[in-house]
Amino acid sequence: MSNLNDLSTLALPSGSVLGADETQTRLSLSLEGQPLITLRLKREPELQLQVEERFSRPAGQAFWAACYWLFARDPACQRLVWCLDEPPTEALLSGLLVATDIVGQYRCERTLFWQLPQPWLGTSITASYPQQRVISGGKRHPLRPVKPRGEVYRRFDARLGAWVSLRTLEIDNDLVRFNRWQNNPRVASFWQEEGSLEQHREYLSKLDADPHTLTLIGCFDDQPFAYFEAYWAKEDRIAPFYDTDDYDRGIHMLVGEENHRGPHKVASWLSALVHYLFLDDPRTQRVVAEPRADNAKMIGYMHNQCFHCEKEFDFPHKRAALMMLGRERFFDRCSLA
Repeated sequence: MSNLNDLSTLALPSGSVLGADETQTRLSLSLEGQPLITLRLKREPELQLQVEERFSRPAGQAFWAACYWLFARDPACQRLVWCLDEPPTEALLSGLLVATDIVGQYRCERTLFWQLPQPWLGTSITASYPQQRVISGGKRHPLRPVKPRGEVYRRFDARLGAWVSLRTLEIDNDLVRFNRWQNNPRVASFWQEEGSLEQHREYLSKLDADPHTLTLIGCFDDQPFAYFEAYWAKEDRIAPFYDTDDYDRGIHMLVGEENHRGPHKVASWLSALVHYLFLDDPRTQRVVAEPRADNAKMIGYMHNQCFHCEKEFDFPHKRAALMMLGRERFFDRCSLA
């Protein structure tokens, strides 16, 4: 795992590299080796930033880069205060900065910063997809958008020192891998989906045709290690067991590669998965899961990521724990780096 105190660069999903020279009182940032912005820092009583020099890049890009660097550098930092001579129009319109009661002073809140979808989110129309209620399977719910294809989320995890990304599952490319994972005794004991390639092709094809479920492959440094199912809870079998909102998302999780197990890896991929679902549609207020009630290790990992157990309940095939994480709680306690 990387030491955040030793950070000198951060990679962006675009392929660009953000570089920094930081002291107690000064921060100079560059993008791809080109100067971006230089700030004077005042750290007490809270971190205040004043522009010393800004170069040819757009102001919004420079302000965003500084906020990203400082929040990634210190996951405990909750707020930055900017002292600016002119109103930062672009940053105010996007929500990156918020005006305070003091003229010339603006704040950036961690809880707001990590809700900005770019640059982490791949091409997505979900957030702007109009609402129309339909009935399917006897359930009334919003019409769901066409499912995305390809990479949907990418972020460099500065704490782990690795890229964490999510892409949609492609049956022809991922079937053998999925089959191997499902036939692992450790996985099979909880998923109970072991079987042949033909059975698993049928399983995945059914989900691919189902508008309420999105199948995802999780990657570290572009190497697949996990399989996830993200579903709209309103149309799912979980709906009768709690007061389901129209845009609640649910998750099923499977880590297939043994070398990517462990709490530090779970903290990275689980926070990334939840972050993606909250960014994908700002109307999503909760992410839920229903692991087996006796899966103490997974439930413990979820508690560590701010999920709480709402209750236990009985599915036909298992005793389940209803794990729940609200949007406000996730971003208020967000420790993404």
